[in-house]
Amino acid sequence: MKPRRPAVTPRLRATVLATLLTVLAVCTGDAAARIYPYGPRHRSISDLGNQYIPFHAHLQDLLHGSAHGGLLLNWQSGYGTSFLPDLGTYLSSPFALLVAAFPKDRIDLAVYLVTLLKMAAAAAAMTSLLLTLRPGRWWAAGLLGASYALCGWSVLEASYNLMWLDGLVAFPLLCLVGEWVRGGRRPLLGPVVVALAWTANFYTAYMATIGAALVLLVRLLLVKGETAGAHRPVRVLLRAAGTVLLGIGLAAPLLFTVFLGTRHAYPGWTRNFAPASWTDVFARTLPATYSFSTPALFLGTGTLLLVCALAFHRAVPRRERAAWTGLVVLVALSMQWKPTHLIWHVFATPNGSPYRQTFVLSGLLVIAAWTALSYGVPGGRALTGGAAVLAAGASFAALSRTVTVYTYPLLGLGLAAAVGGLVLLGRAGRVRAHRWQPVVAALLLVGAQAGQAAATTAYADRVKIHRLDDYAPWGRHLDEEAAAVAGADGWPRYRTDPGREQTTGNDPLLVGGEGGSYYSSMTPDPYTRTMAALGAGWTSRGRSMQSLGNPVTDAIFSVGARVRSAPGRKGAGAVTVTREAAPPLVTVRPPGPVPHFGRSPFRNQELLLGAHVYTDADRCPAGTDVFYSAPDFTGFVRLGSGEPVELRGGQRGRRAALQPMGRAPGGVAVTPHPHGRTGCLSRTELATAVRHLTETGATSVRVTDDAVRAQLPPGSRGTAVFAMPRISGWQCRTGHGADHPARSYLGLVAVPLTGNATAVSCTFRPPGLRIGSAVGGLALALLVGAAVVRRVRRRGPGRAAAASTAAAGPPLSAATPAVGSGVATVVSSARRTTG
Repeated sequence: MKPRRPAVTPRLRATVLATLLTVLAVCTGDAAARIYPYGPRHRSISDLGNQYIPFHAHLQDLLHGSAHGGLLLNWQSGYGTSFLPDLGTYLSSPFALLVAAFPKDRIDLAVYLVTLLKMAAAAAAMTSLLLTLRPGRWWAAGLLGASYALCGWSVLEASYNLMWLDGLVAFPLLCLVGEWVRGGRRPLLGPVVVALAWTANFYTAYMATIGAALVLLVRLLLVKGETAGAHRPVRVLLRAAGTVLLGIGLAAPLLFTVFLGTRHAYPGWTRNFAPASWTDVFARTLPATYSFSTPALFLGTGTLLLVCALAFHRAVPRRERAAWTGLVVLVALSMQWKPTHLIWHVFATPNGSPYRQTFVLSGLLVIAAWTALSYGVPGGRALTGGAAVLAAGASFAALSRTVTVYTYPLLGLGLAAAVGGLVLLGRAGRVRAHRWQPVVAALLLVGAQAGQAAATTAYADRVKIHRLDDYAPWGRHLDEEAAAVAGADGWPRYRTDPGREQTTGNDPLLVGGEGGSYYSSMTPDPYTRTMAALGAGWTSRGRSMQSLGNPVTDAIFSVGARVRSAPGRKGAGAVTVTREAAPPLVTVRPPGPVPHFGRSPFRNQELLLGAHVYTDADRCPAGTDVFYSAPDFTGFVRLGSGEPVELRGGQRGRRAALQPMGRAPGGVAVTPHPHGRTGCLSRTELATAVRHLTETGATSVRVTDDAVRAQLPPGSRGTAVFAMPRISGWQCRTGHGADHPARSYLGLVAVPLTGNATAVSCTFRPPGLRIGSAVGGLALALLVGAAVVRRVRRRGPGRAAAASTAAAGPPLSAATPAVGSGVATVVSSARRTTG
């Protein structure tokens, strides 16, 4: 006889439904908007195209072994910068590893699939949580799980900030950890789940942890009459705190480096929190609305109807109605009050959307909706009350400018379908109910949720591409640029810079090379200040540095090849490569005091180069290259009758780069702005300076993933200057001496030379890695110790029982079967007699 296959459990059916419904709704919405990969419109908007896709492209190169650098150091961006903080901020999600399965020219598709998988995982996790909190209809749990994954915050905000989606997954998982702690179950798995959540994205995991703690508190308050030790509130809370701390400890190696990377980053925006108007808040609960600075609370009309009906649903115990409704209201109010807003956002108002904790409130609303439905379908009184509350909120929202022409038609259709579905579902439990009623009810509710979510996704796709910056996706131009970079590659003999003309702020990560461009929340303060002193431009308040494309800075940073694109739309110009002689990565400056930067970028470049190469005058000599610097100027400048060159400085968060104007025919004046400076570069003097640096510099340079080792000419004295920014984490030594923190020579890594050593080396370790590893090791030891103790305790009673049985001899039934059988017969007869 063949063994029966185990039946598919309701929990599994529910999670499958939730994931399929989520993926179907998102893909349908994207297809309706004709967004990649279903149409000609691309998805590379805002930081998705400017940061996250390039970082995932670099992760792809790392996983394929083709990147320059490793987990600790990134040689491709910012002329050498720390990578582990970026990894922990943008790429530490387990889902990010999926990019390894795709070629480079399909990086946009890989990131899209990562986004879909995160949403699907969030739906599955929430579905499992709902069925853990209370039993109920499996398909209803799957529907509400999909409602959570398809919330407005997810499809409107996090879809192009895909690291935030890890928080969407983390919230229900951490709530499940709270349930395990409350029930005294899975004490070893709980810290691992916490560690995974905090590793994937610490920022949203912090918010999810607060939300899960609030859910646990409500669950403990609702417990009545339970006196078992596992359910005592104080013990549960202490055990929960220990679980969270242990999990955070396991993630400490990454968390400490991210924290210190943030401390060492160039200061970003400073914003004051201004709460959104309540009309906008209520409007954002409705479909097809969008606003950058308001909470995206859309969940689907059916879910909101259940939430509004909870307070009127008499089948739900009064304490439970009050608890969940009160929690939802308090969390909503906390989003609008500055002190609690700061608590939600790690005590700093973020740049960009100030409502990044919205997914927590969305999760609480879904839990409240499930609580209402799990006690039975709300009756007519409850549905009427809920519909009245929902209608009142929708009417109030009509005053908001975020409401569109699609909002109320979608709301009306969704409300009709939700009410009809719930009424049919309520009647399905009656004796004379038709069998088709629950099926039609489910179709109405599922259709309303999927339809509204798909429509909102399509609307969001259309509106975001018009309101946000966009960046060229991977196409023919990037193929050509990547091929040009690969063909010119000479690392580590010299750097190949992908160019001043950018497709994104992270072109070196996207197409390869070792350039100066770098855009990250972790852009180091020393790098930004050094490049600004040399004349570089920036956006994003100094966190998106631009490559200069200046011959002097190319010599300083050992750039021997530079990719250039003809003027045109980003990612559309013809690609060429220019080559120049470049000194080695390690050069030597003569003995003497370290100079200091001044206000002129031309003088600063000469100080770092160690030679005089510019003529600083109102009129440039014939044959010199003219450069113009006016970092706070917005407008056009012109060299004689040449083509105008645009400078985009003086705007909010922008700084104009030093611009090449062309070659001076002789006596040409360039005075377009009173605060600008003109530099006239002598190529002859520059070539002489480069030859000198090459002759006195390193004779050989060896570069690894996290270190540089150079051989110098015998008797070298003065200062060895490495062509990389002096960021925290560099340790250097000469010969076989001891390691010491690297010194700074005008912002670059430097090592003093006394003439006794011919070898110099520097190794990079991100700040925080050592202490983080120690904390992580201690947390791991505690977890392993707890596992051993638990195993010993489990085996102890079994061994004691076995020893007792052996001492007493074999069991009676085994020794004397007949007697044992007789005793069993007598006992059975006695039970029948007394029964």
